[in-house]
Amino acid sequence: MIRNATQIQDAATLQYRETRPLSAANQMGSILVKSGRLSVGDTERILREQHIHRQRFGETGVALGLLTAADIDFALSSQFAYPYLRRGESSVSEEVIAAYDPFSKQVEALRALRSQLVMRWFGSGAQRSALAITSAERGDGRSYIAANLAVLFSQLGQRTLLIDADMRRPRQHKLFGIENRSGLSGILSGRNAATDVQRIEALMDLSVLPSGVLPPNPQELLGRGAFPQMLRDFSTEFDVILIDTPPDYDYADGQTAAARAGAALVVARKDKSHVGAIGNLVDSMKHSGVLVVGAVMNEY
Repeated sequence: MIRNATQIQDAATLQYRETRPLSAANQMGSILVKSGRLSVGDTERILREQHIHRQRFGETGVALGLLTAADIDFALSSQFAYPYLRRGESSVSEEVIAAYDPFSKQVEALRALRSQLVMRWFGSGAQRSALAITSAERGDGRSYIAANLAVLFSQLGQRTLLIDADMRRPRQHKLFGIENRSGLSGILSGRNAATDVQRIEALMDLSVLPSGVLPPNPQELLGRGAFPQMLRDFSTEFDVILIDTPPDYDYADGQTAAARAGAALVVARKDKSHVGAIGNLVDSMKHSGVLVVGAVMNEY
């Protein structure tokens, strides 16, 4: 016989533990505990209240003041294999906004761009896996767009490779916090192998090939037959290959890389890029047989 309030509470807790469903709520609690966002005791408290009021785990945690909307987004992203990073806990630069704020307006705009690229190039039915990201002038945000698109394609479940073909002023190794002692220049010169590709462990299905040691002849290296052969080899391992290139205004490397890839996305920056320079770049690539998939106006 139950004789006091303590026994009643203990009995209620026992009944709750025996009947609570092994559902997504428990999975969410486990994810939050492992990430340090929630204690085991608070998880039990949320589950008790959830059982009583028949609410969702996240909704109950927020009502109790134990969880925030950001906590719920984090747990859901893990449940649905859509991981993203927490600030201060990764070597990946916060400029790679798709890796840190996947629910922001900027990333929604980038997702819309990704969808257009899938329809116009990657999902066209042909064997198309490589795309050069080009711009007419320095400072247009080409490397920013390339890095964030690479993350977004990987989040789509596509095996994604980002190649830094800017062997003048490379940035991708800085954006992803990786070493740049060897990379593309070594492969094209025959000194290194494709093993220089570096897996970004914190992000799903994403790899980066940095530029490597800066060579004295980057345009000549990109013009060699080793570059298209490398792209063909990589196309058997990766679904999407994005190539970051130098600005066209300073060098012809970008057009060379685009010709090897077969297609290019042109990046312009609001209130900075010059229309004439963009027009010259597009015309030049078209005359070289490059398919200009589209252009994007970068505001960030």
